Amino acid sequence: MVPELRARGHDVVAPDLPCDDDSAGLSKYADVVVDAIGDRTDLVVVAQSFAGFTAPLVCERVAVDLLVMLAAMVPSPGESPGDWWANTGHARARREQDERDGRPTHGDFDVMVTFFHDVPPDVVSAALARGERHQSGTPFQKPWPLRAWPDVPTRFLLCRNDRFFPAEFMRRVVKERLGITPDEMDGGHLPALSRPKELVDRLEAYRAELRPPSVR
Repeated sequence: MVPELRARGHDVVAPDLPCDDDSAGLSKYADVVVDAIGDRTDLVVVAQSFAGFTAPLVCERVAVDLLVMLAAMVPSPGESPGDWWANTGHARARREQDERDGRPTHGDFDVMVTFFHDVPPDVVSAALARGERHQSGTPFQKPWPLRAWPDVPTRFLLCRNDRFFPAEFMRRVVKERLGITPDEMDGGHLPALSRPKELVDRLEAYRAELRPPSVR
């Protein structure tokens, strides 16, 4: 997705979070993002998956025009990321979706089946070659520090074929926690890899909605 955004003339910041640092919690993750943003303005923050816990913290600290939650975890005040799974009923939702789709409901977690099932093989190979850093458990332990969702326009974009955060599950969670109806696109949990052009089209459309045509 980043190359596609840059090809369309957008300034993109995609910082690496200190996920393998056992001393780093959500506040440190937000520090890294804020530092990477620097003095940039006219910001659209896109948060995918676990980044849903970090992005709102960033929006409390810098002026953001729009927050886009992309197949993301939606936190509640005082909830730790570690508690989010049970609080939302994630395990049951995944199991029920696997049953509907005819996939095994037990056994080892398979990233190829759950995450990469719709990603082009060459993109999968490149991603696996880069490797994945270990995710520390530290940021999952402490409560999300905000008392309320930040005062920033928020859109949620779910993926209809997401095997990790099933669409039906996310529709419920987003409605309960954000009070909005999510937008939807085809694809699995990693649309930035599987459908980058379609995803960027969506982001540009959201951006355009913030800037209505001037009245002549």
